[in-house]
Amino acid sequence: MRKEIMRKLFRFLAILITAVAGALLLSTPAHAADNWSQPIVTLGTSLTDSQKSGTISTLTAPLNGASYNTITVTGDTLVKYLNPSGSSFTSSSGVWSSAAVQKTSSGSGINVQILPYNGKNNITQITADQYKNAALTAGVTDANIYVTSAVPIDGSGALAGVYAAFAQNGDALNQKQVTAAQNEMSTLNDINQANKGKDGYSDAQLNNAVAGAKEEMAQKGTSISTGDITTIVNNQLNKNNLGTIINNNQKQQIINILVEIRNSGALNSSSFKEQASKVMNDIQSNAKGIFDKLNTQENRNLLQKVLDAIGQFFQNVWNQIVNLFK
Repeated sequence: MRKEIMRKLFRFLAILITAVAGALLLSTPAHAADNWSQPIVTLGTSLTDSQKSGTISTLTAPLNGASYNTITVTGDTLVKYLNPSGSSFTSSSGVWSSAAVQKTSSGSGINVQILPYNGKNNITQITADQYKNAALTAGVTDANIYVTSAVPIDGSGALAGVYAAFAQNGDALNQKQVTAAQNEMSTLNDINQANKGKDGYSDAQLNNAVAGAKEEMAQKGTSISTGDITTIVNNQLNKNNLGTIINNNQKQQIINILVEIRNSGALNSSSFKEQASKVMNDIQSNAKGIFDKLNTQENRNLLQKVLDAIGQFFQNVWNQIVNLFK
């Protein structure tokens, strides 16, 4: 009798332990913090041994001696993450641009730095602000991202490496958002190249306007209409003094990518608004001279100048009336 009781007790304890273990596994998110206990360095597969060593040295310098893991970005990585947006990479495509990804504390935002390789910035097309906006759209949160290349290259391989780094650590990103991010980066890069050198234009203003539009979209939610997005884009371009510089075709391209971002599900994230705000603050902080200048009297928009003139006119009339009764 006693043996039977003990046998049933052991069976009950075994079932209990199994149930508790299962519950713990189910309650642990795939992107647990310990998955990011170390930064990840992504290395382009085309780097020579010497270039690989130089790339690692460049990318790990900001890590202050922290241990790190490495992954290799190949042509297959580009095909997986970049081709859905219309790129035409193949398994044999070369990859030189590389990145280091370091997760940071919650709410810290997305920080991107393009690091010179042997004193030269070899990322020829994509800017740091474009990387930030693309990472935001793709669903990246709270991370330091460092980018470099041993040879002059556009820099798309580095961003594919960032996506792969998140996937390796259990934070696989939504492919629709990744595709929207790639289309966004391509569009903003084309607009930037078309307007580079124009008086009153900077890449920082353009990316600040787009990040501001994302923040406003997040406030309105996933059901935001295309008409609302159009209004937001017009307001943000004017706010960044780009209303008369960005032409109608380019403006429509921006509207189109923001509609795609809405449709990708990016706005479903509870942290999207906060991350967009952080991107805006970071852009403005890194280009403080530009944004300080935008706020000076001589650079206020035409509507505000007209309103100021009307206000001053009525103030003068009122002063004259008051003077008549003195």
